[in-house]
Amino acid sequence: MLTILKKTLPLTTFGLALIALAACNTVEGAGKDIEEAGNAIEEAASED
Repeated sequence: MLTILKKTLPLTTFGLALIALAACNTVEGAGKDIEEAGNAIEEAASED
């Protein structure tokens, strides 16, 4: 039992770290898209 845990724990940790990094990039990209949309709305409103 302990041997299996010693083998799977590092792989599980590595997998979770990769998922976390991918999620950070997704949230960052979404934030940039929302910011650009906000800027476009702001520019359109100031043209009136």
